[in-house]
Amino acid sequence: MNFDEAGVIAALARIFGTSQRGVEIGIGDDAAVVKTSERTAITTDIAVEGTHFSTQWSSAFDIGRKITAANLADIYAMGGSPKFLVAAVTLTGEESMEWIEDLAEGIAHEASSCGAYVVGGDLAKGPCKVISITAIGQIDTAIARSGAQAGDSIYISSLPGWSAAGLAIIDKDLETDLALHAVSEFCAPTVDYSAAVQFSNGKATSLCDISDALVIQAEQIASASQVQLSVEKDLISKHPEFGTLSELADSQGIDVWQWILAGGEDHVFLATGKELDGFRIGSVQSGLGVIGVEMKKAPDTWRHFN
Repeated sequence: MNFDEAGVIAALARIFGTSQRGVEIGIGDDAAVVKTSERTAITTDIAVEGTHFSTQWSSAFDIGRKITAANLADIYAMGGSPKFLVAAVTLTGEESMEWIEDLAEGIAHEASSCGAYVVGGDLAKGPCKVISITAIGQIDTAIARSGAQAGDSIYISSLPGWSAAGLAIIDKDLETDLALHAVSEFCAPTVDYSAAVQFSNGKATSLCDISDALVIQAEQIASASQVQLSVEKDLISKHPEFGTLSELADSQGIDVWQWILAGGEDHVFLATGKELDGFRIGSVQSGLGVIGVEMKKAPDTWRHFN
């Protein structure tokens, strides 16, 4: 074994240690103690080596960033503001202290970009790396998937598909700027958290994070709200990044709509409402389900269990 538990905990306390407002007791005791005075949003996410990440593709820092982003995005997607994180990590014992510290630095970096802080967690040994993070946020008015109304428009915070593009080409050693950008977005997506805040402040009627696929998340909103979402591909094709993503897809003989509609892990925000500050891609109307997302072949979306 390349490290001992006491050494890891000491390193984590140094990296995550904070005297931030609201944290009464942080890392070092049986539990953290934080002070809150508002409604609380709680979410958790788990990532398993070989399923959700690979050390062959991603640095420890990027892995930490990516997994943390998934949790932060979920809090923002409810109309909340993330404040505290708890991280539980399973290690094999073969990792170096440098790798562990880089993982922690990635988590801390992404969290601090939103003003959130890691206040505790757990450490265990297992057959593969597993990272689970729980995020706690403050929330005034929750924005659920069930609030979409006929007459609303549909908006995205940015163009989804870059992470899926990166996954598709990550083992092809492409050195173009487009390819490198896509791979970077797969390894550690750049999430526009401020867009979720703008959607919330703009009185979005429903809001969610596109972690699985646009077609899946749109269907979830339609089902929860008992409405029909009409997505217009012609509108999506006018997005400023559509041309560059299409260029990359064409170079690989891939239908760009597979990436945009069926790709996940971009953590783009999908919202409904009126005159929101986002990119409009369709409208909400009476009915059920999602229309306008037809493809040449059925979308190959992410599924935990086939």
